[in-house]
Amino acid sequence: MYQYRYQGNRPLHAGPDSGVEFVFSVSADRKSWHAVGVVVGDGAIRAWEEAHARELTSAERHAIAKMALFQAFDERPAPALMEDRVRVRNAEVEAISEALDL
Repeated sequence: MYQYRYQGNRPLHAGPDSGVEFVFSVSADRKSWHAVGVVVGDGAIRAWEEAHARELTSAERHAIAKMALFQAFDERPAPALMEDRVRVRNAEVEAISEALDL
C-alpha cells in the first residue's frame, strides 16, 4: 500500500508533454519517499472541454491527477516503477471524469 502527499503543481512546456505536472511525494514503506509527477496534458484537457462544452476547474484537474496516480499505484507492480511520470491522456481524462461524475 502506498502513502502519498500532494506537493504542488507546475506548468510544463515540453512539446507533447505540455500541460500541468502535479507533484506527489510517494512511499511504499513510509521510510523512503520520492517525487512522482502526474502530467495532465493540455491536449487531453482541451479535448474534454470541447466535448463537454465547459472548462475544467483547477480542483477538477487536481482530482483527475490524483485519480490517475491511484490508477498507477494499481497498475505498476513494483515501487521502483512509480519513479516514472504518470501521463494522463485523452481517454484517461474522459474515463476519470466520468467516474468522478464531472
